Amino acid sequence: MRSEQYIEKALLTENKDRFGAEGRLAKNQRLLHGAIGASTEAAEILDQLKKHVYYGKELDKVNLFEEVGDLFWYLALLADELGFSFDDVMEKNLEKLNARYRDEFDPEKALNRDLKNN
Repeated sequence: MRSEQYIEKALLTENKDRFGAEGRLAKNQRLLHGAIGASTEAAEILDQLKKHVYYGKELDKVNLFEEVGDLFWYLALLADELGFSFDDVMEKNLEKLNARYRDEFDPEKALNRDLKNN
């Protein structure tokens, strides 16, 4: 599945009635919904890892798979509202990483980034 198709299909499940009339308020509510949701799903992923690393619980890959999917949903909402495509975001991110690190991670470059050039 292509990323544009994912966004389109995922957002069929968005509850648009909760946001009222179109306009600035609705836009801000969609942005906030996406940001809060992404943060919540990331926290659920982190909680699974905490239980695995610190409490010795078996890594629940089924749950992590679902949580990553939920995270994608909220990122799709943000991307749609901001007019971004996942493809463009992924491409720009790789360009930034390439400018910063070239072909491999360097802790020195991570700690002392050239903010003017990337």
